[in-house]
Amino acid sequence: RRWDRVEERVKDLVRRWSEEMKALILVGGFGTRLRPLTLSSPKPLVEFCNEAMVLHQIKALKSVGVTEVVLAVNYQPQTMAAFLEKQQAELGIKITASQETEPMGTAGPIKLAEKHLNDGEPFFVLNSDVSCAFPFEQMIQFHKERGAEGTLLVTKVEDPSSFGVVLYDEDGRIRSFVEKPKQFVGNRINAGVYLLSPGVFDRIPMRPTSIEKEIFPPMAQAGTLFCMELPGFWADVGKPKDYITGTSLFLGNLRSSKPESLASGPSFHGNVLIDPTAQIGSGCRIGPDVVIGPRCVVENGVRLVRSTLLPGSRVKSHSWISSSIIGWDSTVGEWARIENTSVLGEDVTIKNEVYVNGGVILPHKSVGEDISEPRIVM
Repeated sequence: RRWDRVEERVKDLVRRWSEEMKALILVGGFGTRLRPLTLSSPKPLVEFCNEAMVLHQIKALKSVGVTEVVLAVNYQPQTMAAFLEKQQAELGIKITASQETEPMGTAGPIKLAEKHLNDGEPFFVLNSDVSCAFPFEQMIQFHKERGAEGTLLVTKVEDPSSFGVVLYDEDGRIRSFVEKPKQFVGNRINAGVYLLSPGVFDRIPMRPTSIEKEIFPPMAQAGTLFCMELPGFWADVGKPKDYITGTSLFLGNLRSSKPESLASGPSFHGNVLIDPTAQIGSGCRIGPDVVIGPRCVVENGVRLVRSTLLPGSRVKSHSWISSSIIGWDSTVGEWARIENTSVLGEDVTIKNEVYVNGGVILPHKSVGEDISEPRIVM
């Protein structure tokens, strides 16, 4: 009982501390890695599992009491502003934009948004490509207990050679970073989610700056930078292949946390997420790891696996789609076959009986011939 009271007191302190917290989401630039989708929409507004990427993060932040979210924006600010205005009203959370006139790296935007963020309390910083279970409450507690200047989430990966590896002590104090190691030194990498104390503003110059290369290493040398291991799944969904993998991980997490949100019935196999406004024909086999967005139409006898249909798309009878993304208001003809990380931009038409293997098709195109080898259709 005594321990329960202590634990409750800590939780109460964390709740009170988070009541007025703020957060910065690094929205970034042109989203070139996710083209052709980002030719029609800023990357943070591209739907991921039927919700704008950035909305998953904003809702998670609001759930722990964050009252203001700042988006660091330097691409399509008008589109972002219209979206923010709508979401601000719906969610009851203040959302503001910090406009970059030039790309400011990963730390520059923090300095640029100081007037919004610096109220003397710690604040969150997130990369907008990241999808995970966002353990913000645990981060607050971890950060407070250690008196940290910065706390970052780390996640385990199978192959760390293309990432920056984080080396740290048992209590989470970071010793050093090793960028893209040739030999194995560890397999925990920076997950792109931070909790920073306001003293960090003094470390960042008002110029394009990398938080990973210029800010974190001196903090680690000073012994003020800590890391917390991320429980559960993590994905960087900024590239089509990773978007598809991230969708599988997100749906797997939904299966354990909110199974009632997934489709069930004879046509569905494994984890499938369907918007209520979508129409599904008879004799389909859908799943595993499929997302079907608002106003989509899937006709009879269609096979879908490891794929996402963005809002308004249509798949005609007896077509087969695997490991692909079908863009907004696109149409896939009858008996077509699409596979191997194919991505259709907005308003693309695939004619009947066409085969697409790894095709990246720009918006408003019509494809009437097979694409037998991966290529871009302009």
